[in-house]
Amino acid sequence: RRRRELAVRLVFLGAALLSIVISVLIIASLIGEAWNFISQVEPFRLIERGWFPRRDLYSLQTIVSGTLLVAGIGMLVATPLGLGAAVYLSEYASPRTRRTVKPVLEILAGIPSVVLGYFALQVISPTVVDPVCPGTTNISNVAAAGIGVGILITPLIASVAEDAMYAVPRSLREASYGLGARKRTTSLRVVFPAAISGIVAALILGLSRGIGETMVVSIAAGATGGSLFNLNPCDRGQTMTAAMTALATGSDQVRGATLAFPSLFFVGLLLFAMTLALNLVADRYVRKVRVRY
Repeated sequence: RRRRELAVRLVFLGAALLSIVISVLIIASLIGEAWNFISQVEPFRLIERGWFPRRDLYSLQTIVSGTLLVAGIGMLVATPLGLGAAVYLSEYASPRTRRTVKPVLEILAGIPSVVLGYFALQVISPTVVDPVCPGTTNISNVAAAGIGVGILITPLIASVAEDAMYAVPRSLREASYGLGARKRTTSLRVVFPAAISGIVAALILGLSRGIGETMVVSIAAGATGGSLFNLNPCDRGQTMTAAMTALATGSDQVRGATLAFPSLFFVGLLLFAMTLALNLVADRYVRKVRVRY
């Protein structure tokens, strides 16, 4: 029995160490070409008015702001929908309804992102974005891409947040009901604060997924060859992942400027650093507010 326990322990330790080794190898594969790029590029080209790597223009603020804009729009869509679905499944739905609806909600998370990209392009843009935006709106725009990303991450937020709320002890709900509180008050003022660490983790997970989304923004945002700096969600835009995809698609697409190929690694490393920083901040906050029952 001891040998079996030791073997299982070593297997789990190996899995944990393997994940660390893979992360280190990913960083190592990016650092070389990223340093090659940053050491050769002229600093003023990093703050130009647009991202056009084949023309030797590498405006970081263009793709970073585009990434944050798409992710922000996605969170504006996914946060109320996801948390609303979580509250309903956790507090209002009957056990039979929960067993039926939750698997369906989780299946939605498995929809290929390329499908949502074309859905954003053909449905969301003309029916949702175009009536709201002033003037003539291009069928490809940042707002449609952001809404598509929001639909994509809604099931993820809903599932994780619902698990956190469902794990809140029943005794807290019964104590609230015993004091005369209604279900709405109990849900929003007792259960929700008690599950806040899990809810924050769900939101951070959704935000990280939105920042790293590729296909939806590549199809719906429209700026395939490059983009000028723009914060208008009704216009075309470029994100970090879409910029990497557009530049690396096909073996001949990275030709042009000499630093076009190394710029892929630099953007990838920057995206990795942003995601890592976001997760570290979220982990620190979750540890701070977590309540043990």
